[in-house]
Amino acid sequence: MNNTTLILLCAGESSRFDSTVKKQWLRVDDIPLWLYVANKLSSYLKFENIIIVSHKNEIKYMHNFSDDYTFVVGGNSRQESMNNALKQVSSKFVLISDVARACIPKDVVLNLLNNKHQADCIVPYLNVNDTVVYDDITINRDDVKLIQTPQLSKTSILKEALQTVTEFTDDSSAIKNIGGSVFYVKGSIQSNKITFINDLSSTSCLKAPNNNIFTGYGIDIHPFEQNKQMVLGGVILPYDYGFKAHSDGDVLIHSIIDALLGAIGAGDIGEFFPDNDPQYKGIDSKELLKYIVQFVSNVGFEIINIDTTILAQIPKINPHKNEIKNSLSKLLNLPKFKINIKATTSEELGFIGRKEAVTVHSVATLKYYDWKNK
Repeated sequence: MNNTTLILLCAGESSRFDSTVKKQWLRVDDIPLWLYVANKLSSYLKFENIIIVSHKNEIKYMHNFSDDYTFVVGGNSRQESMNNALKQVSSKFVLISDVARACIPKDVVLNLLNNKHQADCIVPYLNVNDTVVYDDITINRDDVKLIQTPQLSKTSILKEALQTVTEFTDDSSAIKNIGGSVFYVKGSIQSNKITFINDLSSTSCLKAPNNNIFTGYGIDIHPFEQNKQMVLGGVILPYDYGFKAHSDGDVLIHSIIDALLGAIGAGDIGEFFPDNDPQYKGIDSKELLKYIVQFVSNVGFEIINIDTTILAQIPKINPHKNEIKNSLSKLLNLPKFKINIKATTSEELGFIGRKEAVTVHSVATLKYYDWKNK
């Protein structure tokens, strides 16, 4: 035990990454990047605690991947995320790294720890090899350092340094701002930061995602309600009855949502949109599906195809199939030929046959986003 806590920051939006997938959720073989980095750093030494700082919409999903780490909701900025995590830190030292630095060598981390008594913050850096011009004046490149993470700080000093509205781009800048001391050690070119998608070409430690295929199954049932607009697959149908539900009752979309969530192991529709939450009262289910499609993409998946079966004595589905497929194609970002809709009756048996309700079964097939071939 080194009286040191590791904080891994991965709550960002990846706004500069220019991909449908957030970089923290890129798959390395079969695991997300954030878990790969956490496992890698934790293999170097035994930390007192390891804290993963997550986006608020993804923290529950993160819990599926490991019970070995502490998960904390991040903030709207790097600094706010650090403050949230530091509330959970009681160790004397804290090592903070960005998930975007995926290939940090062991010797860099050990060098930071071996120098922990040299200053309030220990920082890895790279020299600059090219000529440097600042404000049209050529300056001595030997005076310039390219700062990297992870950075090792005295916890009490860093907590004090971050109690300000001034935003800092790294830990050492905040500590310098209150008069704290900084000691520099050599970093590594291997610790390059993944900011843009092209940066992935220089992260040699990362394996491509595997070719696994994931299948999810969803089922939903809704009884009829008179004098309510009927919506199916995001399409308004010309009937004087709709579906009884907390939302608009789009039984087809609800079934597809559960199939998508099933494929990625993210629970069910009720966990994302509780039917006792007033904000979802009467909500357009298209908005729910848009959110889930975005979530599925964010956490590293691509949808391959959707297959659905609608069990209904009424209404007749076939006249509306093409319109429904067009609607789903837009919502799922899939071509129509990758969406199949089947319709059948229950031969007048059961509650379906008695014209009391409609049931929809859906199957979704997904794969990992293949960042190696983009």
